[in-house]
Amino acid sequence: MKHLPSPAARRTVAVLAAGTVAALALAGCSTGGDAGSGAAGDGSFDSVEAALEKGGEITYWSWTPSAEAQVEAFEKEYPNVTVNVVNAGTNNEEYTKLQNAIKAGSGAPDVVQVEYYAFPQFALTDAFVDLSQFGFADFEDDYTASTWNSVTDGDAIYGLPQDSGPMAMFYNKAVFDAAGVAVPTTWDEYYEAAKAIHASNPDAYITNDTGDAGFATSMIWQAGGKPFATSGTDVTIDLQDAGTKKWTENWNRLVEEGLVAPTSSWSDEWFRALGDGSIATLVIGAWMPGNLISGAPDGSGDWRVAPMPTYDGTPATAENGGGGQAVTKQSENPALAAGFLWWLNNSEESISIFLESGGFPSTTAELSSEEFLANAPEYFGGQKINEVLAAAAGEVVDGWSYLPYQVYANSIFGDTVGQSYQNGTDLNEGLASWQEALVQYGDEQGFSVNK
Repeated sequence: MKHLPSPAARRTVAVLAAGTVAALALAGCSTGGDAGSGAAGDGSFDSVEAALEKGGEITYWSWTPSAEAQVEAFEKEYPNVTVNVVNAGTNNEEYTKLQNAIKAGSGAPDVVQVEYYAFPQFALTDAFVDLSQFGFADFEDDYTASTWNSVTDGDAIYGLPQDSGPMAMFYNKAVFDAAGVAVPTTWDEYYEAAKAIHASNPDAYITNDTGDAGFATSMIWQAGGKPFATSGTDVTIDLQDAGTKKWTENWNRLVEEGLVAPTSSWSDEWFRALGDGSIATLVIGAWMPGNLISGAPDGSGDWRVAPMPTYDGTPATAENGGGGQAVTKQSENPALAAGFLWWLNNSEESISIFLESGGFPSTTAELSSEEFLANAPEYFGGQKINEVLAAAAGEVVDGWSYLPYQVYANSIFGDTVGQSYQNGTDLNEGLASWQEALVQYGDEQGFSVNK
């Protein structure tokens, strides 16, 4: 579930931001009413099992390619339940529609797909059912710590993880071999490799970066940065903390020396560059293999996967992308909706369907299974890439949190930090501008920011 905003999605984020203003300022107040008219939980899974047996009809908003097949398998196992699948748009498009439904008090689905960075925004407005009432705390050990933390807040459980995006370094072995460069294990080595690759071929770059909020926050995460903290309506933003500075000290030299390609990710040009080797690495989430295979077929056999470079050689990574599903408070049968959500992200059959569509698991059982670890795609030269990616899932740095208005924050990244990329100047200046805008916006929405 990568974060891949289309131009239309970027336009709709402004609508979403405007629609959340009042709701965000009313943290702790329910905007979706009570948890429907269906059975409430008693702290155990019994009411969920009873609801699945009794049956009913629910609506599920999802953009994943596996959704239809998963629902078909679910309805076969639970024939008394009907699930209506609706593609309400990708990420921000869906979030705009969801926020509008929350504001109106009707029109929200029973189960909705949400990326990890957007969970805090909707959880804060009390839009989601706390699944701990259905005994979902018992499932914590089924998921990686980083993804579980992304859908919970203290004892409250607002969803279940579906996929994950622990970061690794995808690299073009042919390009590295031609330049006589070893695979970097530290960021200093990565910088030296960037210079060597560009010197050997002026049209080749070690990577691309024109300013992406998801990438930047993940890189700050890996560096140990904790720039965002929230307690109720009190928000702290410090985009000059030690971890953020560690990342900018490393990445500035690549940007300022012109060692990253000025190519936008997910563009046709980007895929061509990945196929012909003019972009030699991607430090990105573990969900990337399928995108390389389908989008850059000319690179088949050349690409490999290695651990994400670190600052001191100690394994450390971050999440990049991914998300899960939640039950909305407008659901008239939250127990049944919770049962579908549980099956979707906890049953072997559903997870198998998801993985076949190119997803990367958040479940510890799949990450440790022999079949999963033995996967050796020809595209990656027969390398058992999941051995590297699964290891990364256990090396995610603890303590990260997003803003309760991260959707808006990401939407203005290009107007602030993006300017540093365009001008080849200090990223800290762009981050300071981003922080100033985020503090102002948060105060306008009723938060108390940096006070």
